[in-house]
Amino acid sequence: MTTAPGTYAPKPGAAPLPRMIGRQAALETRMLLRNGEQLLLTVVIPTLLLVLFGSVDIVDTGAGPAVDFLAPGVLALAVMSTAFTGQAIATGFERRYGVLKRLASSPLPRWGLMAAKTLSVLVTEVLQVLLLTVVALALGWSPHGDPLSVVLLLVLGTAAFSGLGLLMAGTLKAEATLAAANLVFLLLLVGGGVIVPLDRFPSGAQDVLGLLPISALSDGLRSVLQHGAGMPWGDLGVLAVWAVVGLAAAGALFRWE
Repeated sequence: MTTAPGTYAPKPGAAPLPRMIGRQAALETRMLLRNGEQLLLTVVIPTLLLVLFGSVDIVDTGAGPAVDFLAPGVLALAVMSTAFTGQAIATGFERRYGVLKRLASSPLPRWGLMAAKTLSVLVTEVLQVLLLTVVALALGWSPHGDPLSVVLLLVLGTAAFSGLGLLMAGTLKAEATLAAANLVFLLLLVGGGVIVPLDRFPSGAQDVLGLLPISALSDGLRSVLQHGAGMPWGDLGVLAVWAVVGLAAAGALFRWE
């Protein structure tokens, strides 16, 4: 039996781009879920904050059950902890140890790596949202509003924080990224309307804090889930601007090594 010439000839070349991004996203997700420190930041801390402040009357959250105010804010915090803080720290150390340098020599483009990391973050956030929703419902949470508005807020918030996290990880040294990401996390936890309402701050500070992505995300989720409002266009606009600026800057300035 004879074989036609060229039947088993090698055919070198890169895999299709969607497949490369999907495989990289799956790898990123597995690595994130196996990291105990990342799970502490992305799952344990938001859950503990929700249980603590939702069960004990520590902060004046206004009329109604405290969990109705806290649950949307903690969901926003979970998005920030995964898309910004966790991703910035992990990517910063991957860059330091030469992992990104080796990826740069592969056919996967820079924007493809960012897309894969963002997809990984979205998968993790789905698990976070499910867990926090179950805990909040057990504490007596009664959510309202349009699910589409919630999804749009979460997606835009993820894009905004992911861009900012990748920008930080791709321009600063790993140690500086570690310190800066944790500091920003703590500052936004206190001043981003997550636990403490923004109207507790001076009026001048409220205008500035309201433009932060965490404030826009928590306020938008709260207006929908707590008050049953329609599409929060103002908050969506703020998140869209942060997303475009952050991702564009990350794409332009990100350094592989």
